[in-house]
Amino acid sequence: MRVHLINPSDSSFGIGVITPRWLYVLAAATPPRYGDPVIADETLEQVDPESIQPGDVVGIGIHTGNALRGMEVGRMARERGAFVVYGGIHATLFPEEALEMGGAHAVVKGDGDVVWAQVIADLMNGAAQKIYDGGRIGGEQFLPARWDLAPRDSYMWASVQTVRGCPKHCSFCSVWRTDGQTPRPRGPEPVVAEIVQLRRLGFRFIALADDNFYPVTFTDIELAEKQGNMARAAELKAMRAERFALMEQLAKLPEDMVFYTQITMEAGEDIEFLDAMCRARIRGALVGVESITEEGLKSVFKTFNSAGDNLARRLRTFKEHGVHVLGSFIFGLPTDRQDTFAATAALAKEADLTFAQFVMMTPFPGTVDFDRWEKKMNEDPVRVGGIPITRYWLIPAANRPKMFTPHETMSADEIRMRTQGVWDTFYGMREIWERSRCVPELRGRLAFVLISKLYRQMYANTGISMDSARRQKATKVARWLAVPCRMLFAAKPMPELEMPAMARPSGLATISF
Repeated sequence: MRVHLINPSDSSFGIGVITPRWLYVLAAATPPRYGDPVIADETLEQVDPESIQPGDVVGIGIHTGNALRGMEVGRMARERGAFVVYGGIHATLFPEEALEMGGAHAVVKGDGDVVWAQVIADLMNGAAQKIYDGGRIGGEQFLPARWDLAPRDSYMWASVQTVRGCPKHCSFCSVWRTDGQTPRPRGPEPVVAEIVQLRRLGFRFIALADDNFYPVTFTDIELAEKQGNMARAAELKAMRAERFALMEQLAKLPEDMVFYTQITMEAGEDIEFLDAMCRARIRGALVGVESITEEGLKSVFKTFNSAGDNLARRLRTFKEHGVHVLGSFIFGLPTDRQDTFAATAALAKEADLTFAQFVMMTPFPGTVDFDRWEKKMNEDPVRVGGIPITRYWLIPAANRPKMFTPHETMSADEIRMRTQGVWDTFYGMREIWERSRCVPELRGRLAFVLISKLYRQMYANTGISMDSARRQKATKVARWLAVPCRMLFAAKPMPELEMPAMARPSGLATISF
């Protein structure tokens, strides 16, 4: 018997941008008596059915975007006599779907770090439950990944998680519902230990794959104190101090290391935090801008963001303190109009964003937006090929709409075309070359151009275009660009690298209101 862990995907680029962390965490959770798991990441190449034998255990992680492919893989594995188990955010939300359509013997909801070993044991003993609830484990229970199993030449960046959960409640995001609004941080020591292991193996670019790297804001602390909840205020201050302790340790690692994370715009108010990020070589962060107007932000429950004249200034603050921003924008909000697209492109340039992504409004399961949309669509059901539109992830990609929520002033096709136009504008060669000035040397500027073009190919042309020929061409171009891009991120292994001396936080980081 062997354990297989599969990350399903319809598109294989040959080289991945960031390691799919869950694969290697579950590999660590697999008891040694079953041997090293067989790992298949289909973003690199599709799984070989012949590798799966009767009696094997096949774990498949699915999110909404790859659920259809994942269930296809699951049915194939079950037909070959394997035990099939699903996990991931989509399986957490729709466990019955995996059981009924994906050939599942069992489904794991929530975190898999602890419960995975029990699932395998139950399958081997013929006592498996249909549904397991892994719950929301504490940060001290997070497992370090089995990075020794990762193919070094297949990924540009590695990934380490420092915290799960997000205290916000954005209408388009499911994280706060599935992972909770109470942040669950890991201590600095296990995080740094995992990063040291990765640098020993030759990874020097690390994504801190967190839901929100800035889990405590000034407003959170002020509110707790205003409510007289001093215990909560102390807890928040301690969590903030631990963030600074982590960044202090990252700053002690080899100088060639670069980190990237995801953060809310509120961090732009916290100059001390941004400066600590810079010292820790956290050179970039994805910041969810979403909309450039107050009305748009209100529609997605994100009024804590800046809008209007303050927006560009707040975003520039990150770069002024050494943190480059990948700004994320959503098109197709109820408040959007035809001029929103050009205005957003202009704002992205004015804010001096290093990278940007422009996504179309999609009602993802587990979100407030999905709940509202599903309720509305159930009043007047729409089907595509016999499949309810409210289960759009089950519609084959070739027939799947790109927009689902009707808009007051624009058709879905107009929104798609205008969105593609903004991608084309922002990632035009002249614009890319101008932004590349953030890199001093010519070699670095050329690398910046390659990476920008790869990002556009992988996330714009392959994701937005309805033209199958264009999608296929974009995938081929992305595969071609990925090879030199990976070489740019390659580093010589440092097998002798030691852990830096760990200094426990003796006090709280300065808090200036």
